[in-house]
Amino acid sequence: MSNDLVRRRLMQAAAAAAGGAIMGIPMQTLAARAKGGLIVIGTTQKPRHLNSAVQSGIATMSPAAQLFAFPLLMNGKWKPQGYLADKYELSDDARSIRLHLREGATFHDGRPITSADFQFSFEAVRAHHPFKSMMGPVRAVTLDGPQVAVVRLEAPHPALLLAMSTSFMPIIPKHIFDDGQDLKSHPRNADPVGSGPFKLVEFKPGQHIIMDRYEDFFIKDQPAIDRLIIKEFRDPSSLVLALEKGEVDVHPQLLDPREIKRAQANSNLFIEKGHAPAIGPLNWLAFNTASPKLSDKRVRQAINFAIDKKFITDTLFDGIHQRATGPIANGSPFHSDKVEHYNLDLAKSAALLDAAGLKPDAGGKRLELQIDTIPGSPALKTLQEYVKAALAKVGIEVSLRQSPDFPTWAKRVSSHDFEMTVDSVWNWGDPVIGVHRTYDSTNIRKGVIWSNTQSYSNPRVDELMTKAATEPDEGKRKKLYAEMQKIVVDDCPQAFLIENTFHAGWNKRVSGPTDSIWGVMAPLAKNSVKT
Repeated sequence: MSNDLVRRRLMQAAAAAAGGAIMGIPMQTLAARAKGGLIVIGTTQKPRHLNSAVQSGIATMSPAAQLFAFPLLMNGKWKPQGYLADKYELSDDARSIRLHLREGATFHDGRPITSADFQFSFEAVRAHHPFKSMMGPVRAVTLDGPQVAVVRLEAPHPALLLAMSTSFMPIIPKHIFDDGQDLKSHPRNADPVGSGPFKLVEFKPGQHIIMDRYEDFFIKDQPAIDRLIIKEFRDPSSLVLALEKGEVDVHPQLLDPREIKRAQANSNLFIEKGHAPAIGPLNWLAFNTASPKLSDKRVRQAINFAIDKKFITDTLFDGIHQRATGPIANGSPFHSDKVEHYNLDLAKSAALLDAAGLKPDAGGKRLELQIDTIPGSPALKTLQEYVKAALAKVGIEVSLRQSPDFPTWAKRVSSHDFEMTVDSVWNWGDPVIGVHRTYDSTNIRKGVIWSNTQSYSNPRVDELMTKAATEPDEGKRKKLYAEMQKIVVDDCPQAFLIENTFHAGWNKRVSGPTDSIWGVMAPLAKNSVKT
């Protein structure tokens, strides 16, 4: 950050002394040590806590990537690199991974990071993280000295290096969290002692997360800045406005075509197309297959045929995003296009509804359904409203249910208290991590959002995913996933709508983007600001 900009922000804060804050952050907190560089990331996500060992989602994972170290990094070319583990060895039979932790690495309270902490963290993720399939083949983590840990596997696990390259796998301090309390509700989840490049200064839910440079970080000369702030905004419009004004340096999720065009017109911004490609974000209409109204797949298929995906991509989203056709994103090497595309066909939709016994009444109505959506996203709300209008054409009357906040929506959907919902669910780099969780019949877990909340069950799909998870040959994995995708799309637990193309907005005074497939869910330890 330039000295002039620092002075301007501080002068603005002083002029607003009655409020004592700038961007909602106390002036004295913002000013402290800003001379060494400050980056502000804007978000509309609202984390409940900061421990990504027990919570999925970008709201928690983005700050956790800065507060915690993880074993490996994955660069922009999908190549694993050392991080907290400065080297690793895969056994010849692919049944174990031996990791050597850096000598001298410490937690933010000064305690050394040891293999016992690695073991504790790994087991915490295995026991509590909602992505159960991510750790499926893991048998145990054993210790071979204070700085060496060995992950032992029942079978080859081709996705494990990827899983260990982001804040899926935060290294958390055993001496803090192993105190007998339930890890999922541990009070230190919101006030953690970290292991990463930045240490927590203040977490005010609904407002901001302030982090400072950890002076004793295990990589020399990192981080390059003194302070990192994640600032929460009430809605995407206010966040984009803050980006344009220079109050925010990084906006990692520009999705709305109008907002992207506005940002592209700003000469102070660099717009990165295809930010965080490993995420594989899909927007779909999810069905509660356990609902009597939607248990017949012909009804779900009929709804799918009634939705015009070309209109969604070309008109509603102005060609910014691409069409989704199945559970594995287009950018994945395991994506298969040989599935039913459900192109708009109102006649086929009506015939399927007739065959399912849903004949229109005198007024033309066949069925009443309710649709939810994640709150706070104009794009998802647009899809929700469009689905209502589209289904009216085939005699399905849809009522819109809005949730006041994300926890309310998550509770409804994870408790299976819904009929349909517009959702945004991500592949997370490998199907084992982000796809299996949605379709694995053993992952129907009430109370856990983004598990198998559709209550979908198909034994053949379970079998195919189990084989693919441990198949080291990529070609064979592709064949297994091709069959899996064909079955899932035919069973139709979701109607696949669009695959988001993330655009990130970077103020040009900040070095970036990051060299990582994970975008800002990788550490920003190398990013600097122009002075």
